[in-house]
Amino acid sequence: MRDLAETLEDMLRARGNKDYAEQMSRYMKGHFQFFGIKTPERREIEKEFFQKTGILKEPFNEEFVLALWEKPQREFQMAAIDYIEKYLKKLGKEDIYLMEKLITTKSWWDSVDTLAQKPVGTIVFKHRELIPELVERWAVSENMWLRRTAIIFQLKYKSETDEALLYRYITLNAGSKEFFIQKGIGWALREYSKTCPECVKAFIQTHSLAPLSVREGSKYLT
Repeated sequence: MRDLAETLEDMLRARGNKDYAEQMSRYMKGHFQFFGIKTPERREIEKEFFQKTGILKEPFNEEFVLALWEKPQREFQMAAIDYIEKYLKKLGKEDIYLMEKLITTKSWWDSVDTLAQKPVGTIVFKHRELIPELVERWAVSENMWLRRTAIIFQLKYKSETDEALLYRYITLNAGSKEFFIQKGIGWALREYSKTCPECVKAFIQTHSLAPLSVREGSKYLT
């Protein structure tokens, strides 16, 4: 596994750009190091890596994901998420625990939001029993990113959204002072308003929400 991760590291390092690296680190508030490779170019490198190694012909490789997650440059975590996305249809119930680990490690909006919407959203949609088994705990967790995940994991569900669950998780977190929780609530409401605008409008009017959540959640409402 280390060999695969190191192969990708060699390919990324060869294409690094110091100026971009500094810009990208500043944009991410200095939380992460970067090689300085923008997303389109990084995905071209990943495509070459996938073809070179044949890794996508093999079963989903959790060890490879974790090996990338340990590395300091942020491009590795983004590459790990891109790899996970290739297996969305094949992920099983047990993979939710890997997603929980990734969400709570090297956490920031760029990784958490993609993990919440795509692998977590996909797995929980297929295994609704995970809501009482796991997501309920996330919704009241001391970890802000797990709470944000509980609020936004249904973003792509549209008419399949469990409205009562969405509103309950929002209500549980409505008093939070955390920017990313307030923003997540607004995002979830805004997205669901595309499916049920009157429902969202009524919810906003009858609940005490942070101004940021109201502003974000009302963007598509008239």
